[in-house]
Order: sequence, then structure tokens, then C-alpha cells
Amino acid sequence: MPDSSLIIVGIGDFAVARSPVRLKTSGLGSCVGITIYDRKEKVGGLVHVMLPSSKGNSLESNPAKYADSGIEYLIEETIKTGASRKRLEAKIVGGASMFPNTFLNIGERNVKCAKMTLDEFGIPIIADDTGKNYGRTIILDTSTGILFVKSARHGCKEI
Repeated sequence: MPDSSLIIVGIGDFAVARSPVRLKTSGLGSCVGITIYDRKEKVGGLVHVMLPSSKGNSLESNPAKYADSGIEYLIEETIKTGASRKRLEAKIVGGASMFPNTFLNIGERNVKCAKMTLDEFGIPIIADDTGKNYGRTIILDTSTGILFVKSARHGCKEI
């Protein structure tokens, strides 16, 4: 029987929920998982972005694919679910360099764009676990705002 209190967020996808739901995404290599949370209302959202910028790309198919448009969309949907914009706080995970000597630096660019976009919207980043050379899985507990970060090499931690 599926766990109805757990929502799985795929690559280039997002979800928003109220407590006591947990939001989970896997496969954060160069991709970045961004969570937004309102502690008072216990409303949280998670987006799993693949690429940094939507500029020059069509958003009609999927704004959650890109850090800039995905974060904007996540903010809007979190507010529609009852969060207050002025209480939102963010956490960022992923953006690893999975392959040595890659000139594209997608992970690094994803993290940079995510941080810049959150700053433009005035949302503080209260924790992050980015970079390095390994993948991660994250679970946001909307009851507490705790973000669990798991990796095969480094175990599990809370941020």
C-alpha cells in the first residue's frame, strides 16, 4: 500500500504540501533540489531542477525544469497553498560535479542560478548542501521543516 503522506517529486517536477506530508526527490547529481518552507503555516514545497536558466527556452512544457522559472513557480504555488511570502525560507541541495573535467559545470551553474533567483525574490537560504562529487536524495518534512539529505557515501544528515 502506498504511503499517502509521502509525495515523490521527479526530475523537472515540483510539489507543494501542508503538514504532515513529506516531499521526496532522488537523483540530485548536477540537478538541484530547492525547498521553500513557511514554519508558521507548515507549508512546504520542493522543486527538482535540471538546468539553470529558462532564458531562450520554451516554458510552456515545464517551468520546473529550470532553476529560475522553477523557483518562481514554486513560490507562487506555495503561497496559493497558504504560505506567507514574507515567512518563506529556502534550502538548496545538489549541484554536484558528477564527472571530472566537464567544461559545462551544470551543477555549479544550477546552484549559482538558484541562489541568485532566491535572492531576487528576497527569500533567505537558511541551509545548503551543494557541490562535491556525489549524488543525494532529500526528504522535506512539512511538519518540522527539517530537510533530510541522504547519500550512499555520506549517510544521512539533517539541515
